[in-house]
Amino acid sequence: TVIRAAILIQNWYRLTMARLEMRRRYSLSIFQSIEYADEQDQLQVFSTLLFFFPLVPVSHTFTSPSVSQVVDEGFNIQEFEKEIHVPDSYYGPRLSFPLTVEHANDLLNAFRNKQLLHARYVLQLLCETKKVLKEMPNITYLSTSYSKEITVCGDLHGNLDDLLLIFYKNGLPSEQNCYVFNGDFVDRGKNSMEIIIILFAFLLIYPNYLHLNRGNHEDYILNLRYGFTKEVSKKYKDHRNQILCLLRDVFSWLPLATIIDSKVLILHGGISDTTDLDFLNALERSKVRDHVYVHVILFSLTNLAEEMLVSPHLLPALTRVCCLQILDILWSDPRNQNGCTPNKARGGGCYFGPDVTAELFRRYNLKLLIRSHEFKQEGYEISHNGKVITIFSASNYYEEGSNRGAYIKLNPELIPRFVQYQVSKYTLRHSLRDRVGTIESTALKFLREKICAHRSELTSAFAQYDPEGTGRISVNDWAAAMESVLQLDLPWRILRPQLALLSPDGKVDCMSCFGDLEIAQPVKEVQPALAETLCRYRKDLEIIFNIIDKDQSGLISLEEFSQTWKLFASHLGIVYNESLDKLVLSMDYNKDGYIDFNEFLEAFHVVHRLQKKAD
Repeated sequence: TVIRAAILIQNWYRLTMARLEMRRRYSLSIFQSIEYADEQDQLQVFSTLLFFFPLVPVSHTFTSPSVSQVVDEGFNIQEFEKEIHVPDSYYGPRLSFPLTVEHANDLLNAFRNKQLLHARYVLQLLCETKKVLKEMPNITYLSTSYSKEITVCGDLHGNLDDLLLIFYKNGLPSEQNCYVFNGDFVDRGKNSMEIIIILFAFLLIYPNYLHLNRGNHEDYILNLRYGFTKEVSKKYKDHRNQILCLLRDVFSWLPLATIIDSKVLILHGGISDTTDLDFLNALERSKVRDHVYVHVILFSLTNLAEEMLVSPHLLPALTRVCCLQILDILWSDPRNQNGCTPNKARGGGCYFGPDVTAELFRRYNLKLLIRSHEFKQEGYEISHNGKVITIFSASNYYEEGSNRGAYIKLNPELIPRFVQYQVSKYTLRHSLRDRVGTIESTALKFLREKICAHRSELTSAFAQYDPEGTGRISVNDWAAAMESVLQLDLPWRILRPQLALLSPDGKVDCMSCFGDLEIAQPVKEVQPALAETLCRYRKDLEIIFNIIDKDQSGLISLEEFSQTWKLFASHLGIVYNESLDKLVLSMDYNKDGYIDFNEFLEAFHVVHRLQKKAD
């Protein structure tokens, strides 16, 4: 009896854990699929920008002369000292150059206490960082003979607590404690500015012992979409233009890769079958600014007219090669299948297989490739027979408890040792069931919002499987319709119970998947189709309007708004709707010919009726 009871309990426990693991896995799949789909949308927006302004790099087109002086005329720290006054009421850290370890400690303590560094010191720090980066090669060569161990960290994405925990567990950068940070310091998290200030400060103090590689998010256009530009604008309102302009320039000077003991290659994304390290080391990296030409290449190959690819006045052959090389090392992901194929999930870079890795290792006599760029539940992953390691250092990336972060310790034998961690204020207090429930709930919320934003397309797709108009289709047909519209490569049959109801005959009630969702409409008269379109392209339009808004006032003229929408709608094949003009006019509250476009776009978002009633 006791044995049978033990077996029953064991079976129940295994079944419960398996179900929890299934829920966790499909939740993380939802997060990642939506993230990659968002990146594809981002690149599509860039093609739209190139359609508007095909001959001029975006970073130059929308930079006012007064701001561009910061970069073009090479402002130094003394000039900022004269121009920007630091009041006596400022109690944050005060920097003087050259920086010392005491300055770095002051910064760490200030940021732990939610203080900001004054704009004058930020600009001075960025100017000094640019000077140091300009002297560095594209590929940094390190040796373990000078350090007993080298620590490699992956994506941080604005999660300051992760950086502070790494320093707490592993020690601060020093001559005895060498670090390589492998890109994606910014975006998504709330403290990107604090992270780059800390990293740049230690770079100035220990330029031979702290090393930075560029990630795909060290990019002006991605920063517009994923939060860093907003963060800078909020924290440094009066000097945001100067700071953002100088940041763009600093990012363009970040090294592209690091090689340790001529055996370990460290870069952000990955490689391709055309990766040429000698070529990468020789190119002028600062001239490939903001990925402008990289995106020209990408969309020339996929969406835009082929003439752009071969037009020498738009993109010289050498520039095309440079851009493709950089695109590959910043955006690519490893896969277990041999070969090198386009990375369709992200919309940029490639998937590279074990054979591609082996060939690069043979050509350059390498032993190990360390890359980042991809969320990993345990903070790291080993692939390609131990030759490729993915390291991801942002814990709780999607939601509290969603993943661990990790970093790598490399000793002189180049044997990697992994250190995992998880920043947690609440996770340990909750059971595993509660933690998985929280992750699942957030993931499903994001997925439902995406479903609602594509309501018209989904309704049409359902109708194709329902010729009699019953409003019910089979589970297989429902899953096929969902994938055909959303293209998220998700297990729709498994997700069905969470998203849609079954009718008594076992078929899916099509309209039930829209549930309690609706799109907020600031003006009652707006047509539902227009509201859905604005909701779907809200982030994309926000990027374009922010670029056009030269003084970063948040205001755009009615004429600029209307003209931009017409071009955007035409390029994406959206039917132009004159009711938008009436809607925009109605939101010009003071009748001065301008509207707050961020407020306008924010008005069109998915709301949950039940939540709305509760509020």
